[in-house]
Amino acid sequence: MTEPSPVLQVENLSIHYRGAPAPAVRNVSFTLGRERLGIVGESGSGKSTVGRALLRLLPTAEITADRMTFRDIDLLRASERQMLKVRGRQMTMILQDPKFSLNPIRRCGDQIAEAYLTHVKCSRKEARARAIDMLEAVQIRDPERVYALYPHEVSGGMGQRIMIAMMLLTDPGLVIADEPTSALDVTVRLQVLGILDGLVRDKGIGLIMISHDLNLVRNFCDRVLIMYAGQVVESLRACDLDKAQHPYSRGLLAAQPRIGGPRAPLPVLQRRPEWSQPVETAR
Repeated sequence: MTEPSPVLQVENLSIHYRGAPAPAVRNVSFTLGRERLGIVGESGSGKSTVGRALLRLLPTAEITADRMTFRDIDLLRASERQMLKVRGRQMTMILQDPKFSLNPIRRCGDQIAEAYLTHVKCSRKEARARAIDMLEAVQIRDPERVYALYPHEVSGGMGQRIMIAMMLLTDPGLVIADEPTSALDVTVRLQVLGILDGLVRDKGIGLIMISHDLNLVRNFCDRVLIMYAGQVVESLRACDLDKAQHPYSRGLLAAQPRIGGPRAPLPVLQRRPEWSQPVETAR
């Protein structure tokens, strides 16, 4: 039996912003199948930059790679017209902060329906019905009422669920989730993660989870990439995260508070220039 082809293949991805003295991302390589891949690291390590580069959302940056393909689409050489058909339909990105992602002068439901109308031929009535169904799927009570609200009339957690509904509405093949549950309480967070997990398992999509939450990545993802200073320093199975060998990885784990752990101050994360060199572990 032949193995299914990868959803995404990235080889030696580098990203350099105009005027910057050094690349923001250097030589990042990974393959994504129909699985959940976590990317972790401190702020500024390049996690979100990688996600935006995959969607070609960095107009002020030079993106180079030996290979960057989604299914049979060469993301490096695809025209902007081709990318307009890919973004939002085949590849979507759940952004972290709905305050800056939702249009403040348009009703939330209309924005969700517009995302569906842009990529699927249907009537506005059908798009509205699909949007309300998806709002209900992300655990929003009274979705018809929320459909008619403006972004300033919803809480941060509800706004984030609206963003998730918008990005999942078109049944994409790849979802890039940038801290998708950061504004949600624990109960709703589990419900939303269950929705994302169902997409991976039932529809065979690929999911990239960008997060600072090591516990979330350990318990939800299949594999983990750990980034430092724009490079992947370690790659391993999520269930083996506690067995990470790289000093930076060990520092991230040690800086995480644990219930019932020692009451001494948490260690300060150390950083060394030589840690920029990648270390290969389990793939």
